[in-house]
Amino acid sequence: MDVVTIGETMTLFTPNEEGPLRHARSFSMKFGGAESNVAIGLSRLGHKSRWISRLGEDEFGDAMLAFIRGEGVDVSYVTRDSHSPTGVFFKEFRRLNDTRVYYYRKNSAASKMTADLLPEEAIRGARFLHITGITPALSESCRSTLDKAIIIAKESGTKIVFDPNIRLKLWADTSKARSFITEYASKSDIVLPGLSEAEFLFGDGSAEQLADQFHKAGVQTVIMKLGKEGSLISVPSSPKTHVNGFYVERVVDPIGAGDAFAAGVLSGLLDGLSLEEAARRGNAMGALATMVNGDAEGLPVRSDLALFMSGSADDVMR
Repeated sequence: MDVVTIGETMTLFTPNEEGPLRHARSFSMKFGGAESNVAIGLSRLGHKSRWISRLGEDEFGDAMLAFIRGEGVDVSYVTRDSHSPTGVFFKEFRRLNDTRVYYYRKNSAASKMTADLLPEEAIRGARFLHITGITPALSESCRSTLDKAIIIAKESGTKIVFDPNIRLKLWADTSKARSFITEYASKSDIVLPGLSEAEFLFGDGSAEQLADQFHKAGVQTVIMKLGKEGSLISVPSSPKTHVNGFYVERVVDPIGAGDAFAAGVLSGLLDGLSLEEAARRGNAMGALATMVNGDAEGLPVRSDLALFMSGSADDVMR
């Protein structure tokens, strides 16, 4: 297995028109979750990925499992809960450049993941374990599940890649959020923060200064997302490298771009690329994801990614 990831995915309802959600009358049903987005992105690029989670024994859970399995992701360690529902969330495209998200995930099946439901063989032997700061925010049992996954990964030589993915709506206490996110970063080999997330954790500063704060916390490799400006690679005792982003004429849906970036970086590392080339692939994946409505719908297959990165994609394929 190339990459194993653990976390909640929810049924996503997207209104078919822009404006305040209160005026929406029709919706499209999709699925979204940081970890499954990464798993799907990797699978579309030809890598072997596994997503571990817990779903309700309901129609949403059935549909989600079929969708993610259909994307070629291994779901053999997904468990079901007959007493708790699959989580739901809504997107709101209020106006241009103003997208909002509303979660209905309290007491969801995924929030009741427990360490005893995570067998060692689910992670042992994988090249990378991908985790996010969302999972430990869901519940103490999710936190213990993630802690066990980290122990298994370290014992088996699996590298840990951590995306903070800070969701303040899930943390009742911001100081606790900082503490836990920093702790998980310190246990990881590679951290993929956004610039605003780094500022939340460490205060104001340049991207370079904030990357150094992660190193002080014990992180070896930082690849920081800078939005349309690209990304910054930082490794102790080496010059920092800025990797340019890709131009996007119109952002349709920014949600999921960070997950696409993570999938691109992991794909590059799996292919043996340098950190710079892996970050460039991540930048391209993130850009492509913003051009399509939906969390995972804009994730490309390898041939489309290559066309985009070469700049040779045409407006019309004839």
